[in-house]
Amino acid sequence: MVLPLLMLPLLAPFRDVAWSSGERTGFGTGSRIGGQYGFINTCLQSLVIEKFGEETWEKLKSCAEIQDAFMTYTVYDDVITIKLIQEACKLLGVSMEAILKMFGEYFFKFCKMSGYDRMLRTLGGNLTEFIENLDALHSYLALSYQEMNAPSFRVEKGTNGTMLLHYYSDRRGLCHIVPGIIEAVAKDFFNMDMMMEILNKSEEEERTGKKEHVVFLIVQKHYGQEKKTRSLQSAFQRMKEKYLSLSVCPVKKSHWDIVRSIVIFGKGNLQNLFEPVYPERLWIEEKTFCNAFPFHIVFDATLRVKQAGVNIQKYVPGLQTQDIRVDDYFTIIHPQVTFNILSICKFINSQFVLKTRREMMPEIWKKQPALKLRGQMIWMESLQCMIYLCSPKLRSLQELEEWNMHISDIARHDTTRDLILLNQQRLAEIELSNQLERKKEELRILSKHLAIEKKKTETLLYAMLPEHIANQLKEGKKVAAGEFKTCTILFSDVVTFTNICAACEPIQIVNMLNSMYSKFDRLTNVHDVYKVETIGDAYMVVGGVPVPVENHAQRVANFALGMRISAREVMNPVTGEPIQIRVGIHTGPVLAGVVGDKMPRYCLFGDTVNTASRMESHGLPNKVHLSPTAYSALENRGFEIVERGEIEVKGKGKMTTYFLIQNLQVTENEIMGRTENLENKEEASAMEIQDSQTVAIGRYEDSQHLLPNTDVAYAYDRSASEENGVKGEDSKESSDEHQCPDQTNTRRFGHDNMHSSFCILL
Repeated sequence: MVLPLLMLPLLAPFRDVAWSSGERTGFGTGSRIGGQYGFINTCLQSLVIEKFGEETWEKLKSCAEIQDAFMTYTVYDDVITIKLIQEACKLLGVSMEAILKMFGEYFFKFCKMSGYDRMLRTLGGNLTEFIENLDALHSYLALSYQEMNAPSFRVEKGTNGTMLLHYYSDRRGLCHIVPGIIEAVAKDFFNMDMMMEILNKSEEEERTGKKEHVVFLIVQKHYGQEKKTRSLQSAFQRMKEKYLSLSVCPVKKSHWDIVRSIVIFGKGNLQNLFEPVYPERLWIEEKTFCNAFPFHIVFDATLRVKQAGVNIQKYVPGLQTQDIRVDDYFTIIHPQVTFNILSICKFINSQFVLKTRREMMPEIWKKQPALKLRGQMIWMESLQCMIYLCSPKLRSLQELEEWNMHISDIARHDTTRDLILLNQQRLAEIELSNQLERKKEELRILSKHLAIEKKKTETLLYAMLPEHIANQLKEGKKVAAGEFKTCTILFSDVVTFTNICAACEPIQIVNMLNSMYSKFDRLTNVHDVYKVETIGDAYMVVGGVPVPVENHAQRVANFALGMRISAREVMNPVTGEPIQIRVGIHTGPVLAGVVGDKMPRYCLFGDTVNTASRMESHGLPNKVHLSPTAYSALENRGFEIVERGEIEVKGKGKMTTYFLIQNLQVTENEIMGRTENLENKEEASAMEIQDSQTVAIGRYEDSQHLLPNTDVAYAYDRSASEENGVKGEDSKESSDEHQCPDQTNTRRFGHDNMHSSFCILL
């Protein structure tokens, strides 16, 4: 951010652009050219954040579909700012006029906050001078900011302190910015309250391209006028007292001499009686004048050239021809008015920029850039002629060389010499600032991408290891093994998984497991249990590890009930019916720690892991099998649990186990973590699934009283499995021991064949 860019759009924050003649009101959708500097969008961003908050800006940026940041010296398409303003009107529920005026007020405040109010104050001693000097300031700034095309202003003084402000712009619909800035300037710099009202809007016929012409009525009222009067009287009294304190002058003074002495002693604050003295004849010859002012043109009311400076003749040879018109060789670039005396006189206080017509130049010069002149128009009433005192408008030494000019071609008294050299340095600073901003933006984008990639990496890492464990590993620390006195471990697998694998394509198996595991993974977040790992169709979770909690058994139990419900939504690719799972739960102590360097894993060790695995392998399809310790942890906790009886557990002997039926205190939606608005839909789907299984489950339950104990059911199940060519319990257990020597997981393939069991029971 630098001063010139702040001043660049002071009364028109958006660069003027050409719009198609088909547009009539508002911003329109006509074709347009050009853009604006990034500072304007940055200022708009600051306004929204300060007035409405960071979240509002993020919403506005998303609605307008714009980038994250703007660089100060980069020119952006007007569409960006237009979309920002239009979306702001929709988002904030305010009119376009209110948004533009608010922006105008804030833009002036933004300039002051940046420390440039002192520079702004130098434009004029009153509001009229301030506005009239804006055009000259814009013309000067255009040396450094070539993309600038600011509007023009003309002030007419009225009666009773009123003014008419004529605003000429190349774009429609932005005139409401002007009152916001002008009122802020008047109140802050000139201590006056004022009101601005649009008197007329029209297409300005005098300006090229039919530009917009808006006339504002300015009614002003000074603040604290009585206070100023008292202050002036007090100052006069102090000056008088100082005068009387001086030694008595021996020469007698008249009354008016005393008053005059007071005024002079007061440093001339009241002395406004200066009158210039003019000679009877001009003491300079024609040749000397044309050499002293090498760039000037005198033309009459009909635009006929009467005389020209020596150097302007050198670079525009056609001016040496007698009786030519100045508009044959030049066009007016700023202010954009038609080339006639009446239009020029209206903007007599503006700085005029003229450009040579390329077609009127010598053939060998037509490939060179068009020469631009900037200067002042002065009307000579007695001669009925206009003199244009000007200098070449050159931005840098490079442009000086392109026109084969030298510093010596410019008069020594002309400050254009200094401006070229100073602007050359400023252009170099701007280029450095551009490079710095580009590098800063690149670093910001890289940093943003790095943060995104870091978050992805952390998400993946936290999916493999507990967060606090992963953070310790990232910091290079060794993770010590921990002992947990009590926790609850769950194992599950898919019934007849081996048969499914044998009858399906690999992709079908992957899709089935991915669907099932995705649903289980979501439930781990719902019930806050830790997923240890998966191997094939086996799924292992734990509650109370790695963060100890008192209700670990309840969490795992609710998770198991959710698994059973979720399994109904996963189809067996062979039969097209819902898959069946076995679930086993055991509660006890474990050791936990990270093992391995290449692919470190957080593993659980101890007999509790093995017992939980046995509960799963000795369970029944669609049943949640509980060990005695798991039953004790869930007893009197609101769960419906039935005793299975005493069974033989390999490696453990006889053990009384239980089946978890349901949680009596929560609904199915709460178990699944569903929102209430989906309740009816989910219940209907669940009822359809339950209806399809009612007969089979009813037959199994009815047969329970016919069987002396569950060992008979296992005997039938084992014999049925052997008849279908599936390994029995012994081969399954040996497979468990072979694949999981650390007893953290077991592999089970085709232990129970539910369809065979139902046939035998029938």
